[in-house]
Amino acid sequence: MPIARSVIPVLALFALATPLAAQVKLSGYGEASYTFAPNASGDIVVGRLYDRFANQFTLNGLKLVLERAAAADKLDAGVRADLVLGQNAAVIQAAGMSLGPSADMTQLFITLNMPTGNGNGLQFRVGKLVTLMGLELIETVANPNLSMGNQFIYVENFTNTGLEIGHRFSPALDFQFRIGNGWDRVQATDGNVDVMARVGITGGKTSVGVVGYTGAMNAGSDAMRTGVSVLLNQKFGKASLWVQGDYGTEEALPEDFSWMAIGAWLAFDLNEKAGLALRADYLSDPESFRTGGAFGAAGEHNLMSFTGTLNLKTWPNALVRPEVRFDSSNQAVFDGEESQVTVGLGFAYIF
Repeated sequence: MPIARSVIPVLALFALATPLAAQVKLSGYGEASYTFAPNASGDIVVGRLYDRFANQFTLNGLKLVLERAAAADKLDAGVRADLVLGQNAAVIQAAGMSLGPSADMTQLFITLNMPTGNGNGLQFRVGKLVTLMGLELIETVANPNLSMGNQFIYVENFTNTGLEIGHRFSPALDFQFRIGNGWDRVQATDGNVDVMARVGITGGKTSVGVVGYTGAMNAGSDAMRTGVSVLLNQKFGKASLWVQGDYGTEEALPEDFSWMAIGAWLAFDLNEKAGLALRADYLSDPESFRTGGAFGAAGEHNLMSFTGTLNLKTWPNALVRPEVRFDSSNQAVFDGEESQVTVGLGFAYIF
C-alpha cells in the first residue's frame, strides 16, 4: 500500500502542525474477523461484503478519523477525513479516486457554518460524504450486527461527492439536501448529477427519517434512478427497534427495473457488558437488477437473511462479536444451494 503509507504521515503532520491542533480529534478503530462457511465451495462467501472470505481470517482494517468540527452557534468552519486501511477498503471505493486496493478515503469534506440564532447553524458541507440512507454504516463497530445486511449492500449507495446543505430546526426536526456526482462516484465524467434529501423527525422515544433520491447515477448513462428509504426507530428502555423500508426504480428498455426491501433490527442489553442484536431482512429484485451480478441470479430474485450477534464488551475499549447468519434465496445461488449458514467472529479495538 505505497499510497496509503504516504497518507498516514500527512494526516499526522496536519494534526500536529495546524494552529488548531488542540481542537482536532483523532479517533477510529482496528478490526479483524473470521468467517466459517461450511457450505462454501471456494474461498468466497456468496453475497457478502466485509465477511466475503470463507473459512479464513480477514484483516478488515484500521479506520482513522481526523476531525475539527465546526461550531453550530457561530460563523465557523471545520474539516473531517475518514481513512480505511485493510481488506474492507476494496469493496467500498468510489469511482474516480483510488488509493490502492487496500485503502480508501471514505469521507473528506469541509464544513462551513452560518449561525441562525437558534443555536443550530445552517451548515454547508463540500466533498465526499457517506450516504444519508439506512441504519447501517460503513463503520462496522457502530452497527448492531457484525455482518452487513442486504439493504446496505444492494439497495443503498456508500458515498456521495458533492454539496450538502443541512439544518436542525429544533430537537424534533432536521433536514439535509445534497447534490452530487452520482452514487459512489468521486468524478462524474458525463456531467450527470443526482440529488438526495432527508427529513428527520424525533418525538420522545420515537424517530423517523425519510430519504428520497433521483438522478443519473451510473457513468455513461442518462438512465434515471429514483427511490425512497424510510427508517423508523422506537426505544423501549434499554432496547431499540429499527424498521427500514426501501423502494427504487431505474429507467430501462423496454420497461423500468424496480426493487423493494424491508429490514428489522432489535438490539438490547443482556447486562452492562453484553448485548444481543437480531436482524431480519427481505429483498425483492424482480429482474435481478441489483443482485444479479453478485449472485449470478437471473429473472425474479428474492433474498432474505436472519442474523443474531452478541456484542461483548468484557475488555476496555474492545468489542468481541460472535455471530450466526442464515441466508436464503428462491434460486440456487449459494454454491448450488438455495441457502447458506455462516458463523462469524469479529474483534475490534475502538479509540
